[in-house]
Amino acid sequence: MVIETSSLGRRFGNSAAVEGVSISVGKGEVFGFLGPNGAGKTTTVRMLTCLISPSSGTATICGYDIRDRKSAALIRRRVGILTESPGFYETLTVRKNLRFFADLYHVDRRKANEAIERYLKLFGLYDKKDRVVGGFSKGMRQKLALIRCLMHEPEVLFLDEPTAGLDPESARVVRDAILSLKKEGRTIFLCTHNLDEAERLCDTVAIINRRILYAGSPGSLKDSVYGRKLVVRLEEVIPSVYKAVSHMSMVEAIEKNDDRIILQVSDPDRHCPDIINEIIRAGGRIRSVGELRHSMEDVYIKLIGDRCEL
Repeated sequence: MVIETSSLGRRFGNSAAVEGVSISVGKGEVFGFLGPNGAGKTTTVRMLTCLISPSSGTATICGYDIRDRKSAALIRRRVGILTESPGFYETLTVRKNLRFFADLYHVDRRKANEAIERYLKLFGLYDKKDRVVGGFSKGMRQKLALIRCLMHEPEVLFLDEPTAGLDPESARVVRDAILSLKKEGRTIFLCTHNLDEAERLCDTVAIINRRILYAGSPGSLKDSVYGRKLVVRLEEVIPSVYKAVSHMSMVEAIEKNDDRIILQVSDPDRHCPDIINEIIRAGGRIRSVGELRHSMEDVYIKLIGDRCEL
């Protein structure tokens, strides 16, 4: 695993910011880290990038222990970080800003120039390469910040809200770039509040509220929270249909909603034909059959809300 943590935690005085975080992220994976403000996302990233030390637990990045001082320098060479509020030298051009940061990582000048050209083209900023950064919009700065953290060709990227505040076109450029980087085998740790973005980009998501509430694929996350449900729309939900279906062994729960019955079924793909046949035998006239879909927002709100009620 490229990123692996075990019971990672951080306290500030008597307050626990992060507790017992255990996650694994493989090579070429986009890992979504979701949670409300103050949930511990930034603190976790700061520990994983060796900016602060953990109070408990362990973690490795590219096989190096974050708690080992000698390993910390090796980890920093292998990671790129996009912070929430990136800063630049306002009076320098795009190219001079990027060369400066490449120099900090001791990147060969020829390789740095090649990287600058490549990434400016990828993010649609190549024609701005000789412009002073001070006049850039927020969207242009955000794309430039992404390029900056790629100057040393890191294996792992930690991105904190990479599309926050961007217009739809700029956000799409950034998302497409993230997918391109994934295809190159980069591992991407994505902190985001954009749940639709997480669902589209991430192989795995973890929802944190100081502790990990759930981790898994977006699809399995939805199924674990809500289960899988069939929605059968009928001309009319007659009593014989409701009774017949409710007694089927594979139906775990049933509810009526106007001209629809909603069935919780462990394996809809397998049992849907049997359910349809039973409805027809009971005299039901079917208009449509589909699966009830929940958004990542539904799942997120339920998990966070349930934890807040505890």
